[in-house]
Amino acid sequence: MTENTNPLKRYYRQPQISIQLPSRERYYPANVVQKTTTGEHPVLPMTAMDELAFRTPDSMMSGQATVDVIRSCIPTIQDPWQLVNYDIDTVLIAIRIASYGETMEMTSVVPGTNESITHTVNLPQMLEQIKKDQITDQCTLQDGLTVQVSPLTYKQITESQLKTFEQQRIYAQVSQSEMTAEEKTRRFTESFRILSDLNMSLLVSNIQKITLPSGESVTDRNQIKEFIQNADAKTIKDLENKLADIRQQGSIKPVRIKSTEEQIKAGAPASYEVPITFDNANFFV
Repeated sequence: MTENTNPLKRYYRQPQISIQLPSRERYYPANVVQKTTTGEHPVLPMTAMDELAFRTPDSMMSGQATVDVIRSCIPTIQDPWQLVNYDIDTVLIAIRIASYGETMEMTSVVPGTNESITHTVNLPQMLEQIKKDQITDQCTLQDGLTVQVSPLTYKQITESQLKTFEQQRIYAQVSQSEMTAEEKTRRFTESFRILSDLNMSLLVSNIQKITLPSGESVTDRNQIKEFIQNADAKTIKDLENKLADIRQQGSIKPVRIKSTEEQIKAGAPASYEVPITFDNANFFV
């Protein structure tokens, strides 16, 4: 029987680069990330359908477009929703490189001025910087408590962003409405409560275990939640700061820009940092 092979198959997209995940995959069961013999994952360029998905605002907002594109471009990542926060930037940078090349144009406003400038960033260099991160998943608070961190997944991050956006939208609508002052206060209080509950939920989700100086460990979610609700503000602030630092592992570092003499004369600092983010304004060529 003759096999009907498409003669155009030789023109199908091919992997352009390979990446190793900063997490070293230690947080993933087999059904999330497929193991490879080298520990690296081939990255394909985006298809026309992938580009269309990434340009659809609703799909981008929900995170579904990002999940679909990751699954398309890095088939060994079988459940992108479960990617931990340490790996997300590496995955997006790799897809950007495979699709459009090693550089990306970024536009920013010079602080202290109204001048907008464009500069080029080197994406492989960013990947190399991320590789230097030695992922740690525990921290010690000032009172001696040791916290074992459970990294947030892309699904948790997306759901949190959606809920925050929804409350911000409600806040804006209430502010501009003709409600009575009493009704506005009630609605604002409700939004604040929802955001506080969301922050509490993220804190609890981000903690796997708390070990006391005595060596006793607590893993029960309810007990951890009870601790967060009843600990003093200083302890919780210390916890939030340390968890925020841990979450930044594996993320793109800001680019430091030097101001020109003219910009400094106009009020700009000698140098400043520009955060690098991927969105519809810069992801595509």
